[in-house]
Amino acid sequence: MTQDYELIAKTFMGLEPVLAKELTQLGAKNIEIGRRMVSFTGDKEMMYRANFQLHTAIRILKPIKHFKALSADDVYEGVKGIDWTQYLDLETTFAVDSVVFSEEFRHSKFVAYKVKDAIVDQFREKTGKRPNISVTNPDIRLNIHIAEDKCTLSLDSSGESLHRRGYRQESVEAPLNEVLAAGMILMTGWNGETDFIDPMCGSGTLLIEAALIARNMAPGLFRKEFAFEKWKDFDSELFDAIYNDDSKERDFQHHIYGYDIDVKAVNTARLNVRAAGLTNDITVEERDFKTFTQPKEKALMVTNPPYGERISTPDLLGTYKMIGERLKHQFTGNDAWILSYREECFEQIGLKPSIKIPLFNGSLECEFRKYQMFDGKMRVFREDGGTVKTEEEKRQMAEKRRFKQNREFKKRLEEQEENEGADIRNFKFRSLEKKNKEPRKPRDTREPRESRDSRDSRKPRDFKKPFKKRRFDNDED
Repeated sequence: MTQDYELIAKTFMGLEPVLAKELTQLGAKNIEIGRRMVSFTGDKEMMYRANFQLHTAIRILKPIKHFKALSADDVYEGVKGIDWTQYLDLETTFAVDSVVFSEEFRHSKFVAYKVKDAIVDQFREKTGKRPNISVTNPDIRLNIHIAEDKCTLSLDSSGESLHRRGYRQESVEAPLNEVLAAGMILMTGWNGETDFIDPMCGSGTLLIEAALIARNMAPGLFRKEFAFEKWKDFDSELFDAIYNDDSKERDFQHHIYGYDIDVKAVNTARLNVRAAGLTNDITVEERDFKTFTQPKEKALMVTNPPYGERISTPDLLGTYKMIGERLKHQFTGNDAWILSYREECFEQIGLKPSIKIPLFNGSLECEFRKYQMFDGKMRVFREDGGTVKTEEEKRQMAEKRRFKQNREFKKRLEEQEENEGADIRNFKFRSLEKKNKEPRKPRDTREPRESRDSRDSRKPRDFKKPFKKRRFDNDED
């Protein structure tokens, strides 16, 4: 009989209910929603599946000890009390990540150092030697979370953040995070029963995530590795069985369309779609939203227009006014969902949303709004039996304190331009940040993972059959 233990799935603010629903469908037990996380219980198979199959998790942690600490010495003693030979040996490298919300502990790095010291000192006292630290590519990654005096020390079973699916070959400025994109799509309730459209698709993240959801493909298919594959108790046969199980995948009878006015974005999106093996499901074309016309088939639109923050737009308000005009006249009978950052931009759309959902896009507190498009007056639409808000949407909108009292959601563009020279300082900061940022090493040039015989049993995925699986380290093109 397999053993169940506590697990924690980390996510972004606002996606907790979506992640909880995913975990329920996965068969997890004792699910509880927290702040930017969902706790649950499950066995080793559940932990593997959570990493491999969840669309809205960014990390899966396995707590190994809960304790209280009022000082750095308390943290040291609490960590040193664990028998670390269960998890490490002298040849194992490790690293420690720390998250601290406490009056007693002001510096998260200092907490991480105390954890490292406790582990190293235990080995040194027992063997006279110490394991090594590796920040870039450790064999074992630990996570220490402190909320006031409550400490949780966990094994990080994911390693690199789960939003790094592995299909992104190139990117555009300010790309949408993959986990956020998947969460947005799942919030709409869409699962492939209609066409899907993103008229401002950028690098194609929403398109690819939509295809994975429509086909019920695991987002972990494209990753090179997970941290749990280096654990002492790693069960390669179990994980290979999970990796090769495509029994839950389904056919997609509709199509996904992406458009963008920027030819560079179009080429980038096409490259990423091809890397994911989804060219049969996704079409990307260069097209201005101004020329958008009524689709022939019923469709859902989800899009993330520029906010005027990380991406500058000559006429930001005019862009949103154009979006509203296109939706009203060329998208009747369908639903459109828009993520944006400013109340003023939404006002320019000129349409009444049926629901507003607070979401963070990076550090920006945005809103995700649904627009149900119908022909004619709302009064006539309702008299004919049309429903603008579902009962669930009414319940959500009626929740007290859905929004913070002092929300940072921007109302007017002028708020950022009160101080003379603000834009110049902002430009200098971003230019310096861009200059100092090292380019990400392309995936196909990274060191290949250590091969194992078990990998040979995994099914190769042919790009002509996108729903079949293939590891990138087996790519030949």
